[in-house]
Amino acid sequence: MYLEKINGPKDIKKLEISELNILADETRHYLLKKVSEHGGHIGPNLGMVEATVALHYVFNSPEDKIVFDVSHQSYPHKILTGRKEAFMNAEHYDDVSGYSEPSESDHDHFVIGHTSTSVSLACGLVKGRDLTGGKENVIAVIGDGSLSGGEALEGLNVAGSELQSNFIIVVNDNQMSIAENHGGLYKNLQLLRETNGKAELNFFRAMGLDYLYVDKGNDVAALIEAFQKVKDADHPTVVHINTLKGKGLKFAEENKEQWHWGFPFDLETGKRPANENGGEDYASLTAEYLLEKMEVQPEIVAMTAGTPTVMGFVKSRRDRAGKQFVDVGIAEETAAAMASGIAKRGGKPVWGVYSTFVQRAYDQLSQDLCINDNPALLLVFWGGIESMNDVTHTCFYDIPLLANIPNLIYMAPSCREEYFAMMDWALCYREHPVAIRVPINGVISRKDAKTEGVDWAAPKYEITRKGSKVAVLGLGTYYQLSSEVCDALKAEGIEATLVNPRIITALDKEVLEDLKKDHSLVVTLEDGQAEGGWGEKIAAYYGDSSMKVLVRGERKQFEDRYDVGELLKANRLTVSQIVEDVVRICED
Repeated sequence: MYLEKINGPKDIKKLEISELNILADETRHYLLKKVSEHGGHIGPNLGMVEATVALHYVFNSPEDKIVFDVSHQSYPHKILTGRKEAFMNAEHYDDVSGYSEPSESDHDHFVIGHTSTSVSLACGLVKGRDLTGGKENVIAVIGDGSLSGGEALEGLNVAGSELQSNFIIVVNDNQMSIAENHGGLYKNLQLLRETNGKAELNFFRAMGLDYLYVDKGNDVAALIEAFQKVKDADHPTVVHINTLKGKGLKFAEENKEQWHWGFPFDLETGKRPANENGGEDYASLTAEYLLEKMEVQPEIVAMTAGTPTVMGFVKSRRDRAGKQFVDVGIAEETAAAMASGIAKRGGKPVWGVYSTFVQRAYDQLSQDLCINDNPALLLVFWGGIESMNDVTHTCFYDIPLLANIPNLIYMAPSCREEYFAMMDWALCYREHPVAIRVPINGVISRKDAKTEGVDWAAPKYEITRKGSKVAVLGLGTYYQLSSEVCDALKAEGIEATLVNPRIITALDKEVLEDLKKDHSLVVTLEDGQAEGGWGEKIAAYYGDSSMKVLVRGERKQFEDRYDVGELLKANRLTVSQIVEDVVRICED
């Protein structure tokens, strides 16, 4: 086996072309072994195996700097740069992250998880190199629809006009984002493929970049020839490679969207564990709900920025929605601004987005949407500690981010009934933009939830259990945690009041004032960063009174590949810890 002897790029350079093909096969074999047993990004990495082998054969990493966009395509790179044990040995699967990570290896130069950043980051490496008299090659690798992101286009603009030295941009064209590509740029990529790179209409040349096309993007020899042509070039060049997403796995080749990322699966059959998608989920429920509403409200349009399944819009549902579904590509900024425009003109945009990606559109949410006060609806999915746990994808920050933008109403349902009641209201509401934090703790029903006739624009907390001395306010998904805390406090002789706040962006001052009468401690629980979050607003409200406030949420710290149980303990968010703290405060 060749891979056993590969401990870095220098070992790859010792092989003949025929041996490199075998190395590529072995790399793909172990890549498949890990993702089938552990899960991860499947299709993007399978399509980049040969290109990665060729890159390391031609260039001299880490002296030459290779920057991978999104990192969805970096698994083969990790295998070939001294981290193969994390793919060959199950005991070491968790030794590396699924993303570019400098703490793992000198061959990684940035922590990268969000899309469309590689060209701009690499532009910085180029400029820094030129300022300090360096001579190394700088290579940005971008694919999987990342070109549709505004930052990628900004980076290309700088590269083609401002940088006049070595810079190589490898465009991995596998004809896909996560789902299908959207946007006029991809029509030009198609034209370039169809003309073997010879079309006069060439986006990259128009940006001032040199251009080289490689039709056989999964052919090691063809790739090596191309990379050798551009190595040490004295100007910026795009190498456009035509690859097959999912190469080497039949299911991934045939269904590229489904196999972009996945949980563990059987390599022979492609089947995943039966319980993977067991039970109801808010994504599918949301999509079906919106499709029904679209039939009677033609102004509704479901929107996504390259992640349609976040809100349940798989291909069949996108087809059903027709013109009432829009995918803007991996461009959250455009999604926010376009939603504002749709709402301004009388439409009702519903933009579904992962919590972690809301960060990418902060300015547009504030400037384009909320200053203009247009009534778009934003559905924030996966917000909370039990979501994605890679440092680039943590979902702790949406509450401090959104809760502090004027005009925006941010809501936190605790159950299925509240979620759809809020949706019913928001789809007809025309005064302000609205965001709903979709529960992450499963589809939980509360038959006693008070939703009928509620004016959700007015901050009205729901008191579901009346007690005294201690009040526990559990926001959204942490309402259930608060209920458990109240049960545990009862065993300690404390009959606590349980409150379901439901609204993040405004305080129910009537309820908060009423609590002063027979309570001395208010406990706030939120599944997000505590600093700058919702609980601190409660604490600030009581600041000039005798009321004590115990604020519990996630600490202000970047967390990477954490264990949920351990992180809950670190933030004193377990039932026993919260009860212990409450009892201690009450005894003081």
